Amino acid sequence: MFHKEGHKIILSSFAIIAIIFLIMDYYSVSNQRYIQIFLIFFFIIILQFFRNPNRKTNFGVNNIVSPVDGKVVVIEEVFESEYFKEKKIQLSVFMSPINVHVTRYPVSGNVVYSKYHPGKYLVAWHPKSSTHNERTTVVVENESCGKILYRQIAGALAKRIVNYAVESEIITQGDDSGFIKFGSRVDIFLPLDAKINVKLNQKVKGAEDILATII
Repeated sequence: MFHKEGHKIILSSFAIIAIIFLIMDYYSVSNQRYIQIFLIFFFIIILQFFRNPNRKTNFGVNNIVSPVDGKVVVIEEVFESEYFKEKKIQLSVFMSPINVHVTRYPVSGNVVYSKYHPGKYLVAWHPKSSTHNERTTVVVENESCGKILYRQIAGALAKRIVNYAVESEIITQGDDSGFIKFGSRVDIFLPLDAKINVKLNQKVKGAEDILATII
């Protein structure tokens, strides 16, 4: 199953590669087998990048699930200056180009804030990428968890962030909330008394692994 954000790219890539194959056969291009192998490998990478595996999420209203696949690279107390304007626990998950890049809602509830910010393309693990890079910020509220903020952040390779969250929309935990094309990261901001269930450098799966529990 492939994400809808990749349908046009997959079809166009397939068409271009097929045309190149036909041209090489017609003109009997030397070393065409190696070129064909490279093109097939390239197409497989595209398919892998846009894959969208089914994930079943049913972890209860107090649990915050990972919005993306990747590795936990930050767990620290910070001052969140855009929306809360107070101290929160920041938990960040870094996605490499080979990870699934679908973003999923970490909790169910009502979208109370959704904003896009243009910006730079620093490497995703750079300390200033959370506030300087192109990004989107979304806040979801429900009665059990209160307000949970997550932020899609573009990296050095990510040149397009797709965000489906619309203010006042009722959403369900684990459903698609967007897509980030190529390597990037997602920050989640939690209450200071949240119980963190993951460790630094731990690999997590979106909509499957519980990052934290709101006490």
